[in-house]
Amino acid sequence: MIKNDLTSHTIRVRVPGTSANCGPGFDCIGLACTIYNDLQLTLLKEPKLIIETKGEGADNIPSDDRNIVWRSIQTLLERVGADNEYKGAIIRMENHIPLSRGLGSSAAAIVAGIKAANAILGNPLNRNELLKLATEIEGHPDNVAPALFGGVTVSVVNKGQVQTFSFVPKLRLKLVVAVPDFPLATRLARQVLPTEVPMKDAIFNIGRASMLIGALIKGKERFLQNAFDDALHQPYRTGLVPGMEEVFKAAKAAGAIGVALSGAGPCLIAFTIDRDHVEQEVASSMAQAFLNNNIKTKSLILTLDIRGAVVQNN
Repeated sequence: MIKNDLTSHTIRVRVPGTSANCGPGFDCIGLACTIYNDLQLTLLKEPKLIIETKGEGADNIPSDDRNIVWRSIQTLLERVGADNEYKGAIIRMENHIPLSRGLGSSAAAIVAGIKAANAILGNPLNRNELLKLATEIEGHPDNVAPALFGGVTVSVVNKGQVQTFSFVPKLRLKLVVAVPDFPLATRLARQVLPTEVPMKDAIFNIGRASMLIGALIKGKERFLQNAFDDALHQPYRTGLVPGMEEVFKAAKAAGAIGVALSGAGPCLIAFTIDRDHVEQEVASSMAQAFLNNNIKTKSLILTLDIRGAVVQNN
């Protein structure tokens, strides 16, 4: 049942950034991290659209019908049969997730829009239905799943149905992210991938993805040493991120238990254990390795977000 109470027409939502793949889990594994975008949404009955953006991407995010938040809201309204009732919106965003860097900015926008609109309408869709809708919009679940559910997520799509398993690792992870000063479009990063891979590479990734999830669930740190390695996408994307291999080596030498390309990149993410207190050294080493390749970066030291997208009190 969709609510029509006018007092419920404005809602605020906070959505975490995400990192997909985590090395071997291409298009399947993701995690939510403690960097956030905030959205305030008011649905309007008249066909008027106001979009205001602060923070990351403020100068580049469309403020018209092309806006991905608004397009996602429209998709949800159509799905639940409310598109004839609500024809406009006031959308105010405060973004901290860098755009086109591999930290799930588009997934955060999609999830923020549908989560807020769904809440205003009285939650006609449950979280699994929101996940299916978000996956249809995004094209794959590896970022939208952790943005919705939080924690580490493993997702599969079977005949259009999405299943996601979300969990909190028994290891307290710190996430050290090197954010290069250039964007990388996911479309371009996918174009360099082969349509077929050798059997040995498929076996390589199956083993490491399985080891990664098992070690995180059981808290077995020693099994993570090689679990972030990948043969399906990172080797083909090396040329898109200058110095990637050098940054990987520098992070591990400084104490990281693993390093991966974050999503399609160009961010690189190193994983450390909270108790080791090596995150600052890892961050500095990654920044220097990038600088050696004439790439300036900023460093983010994050932890795992375990809540996912949440509706906030007005």
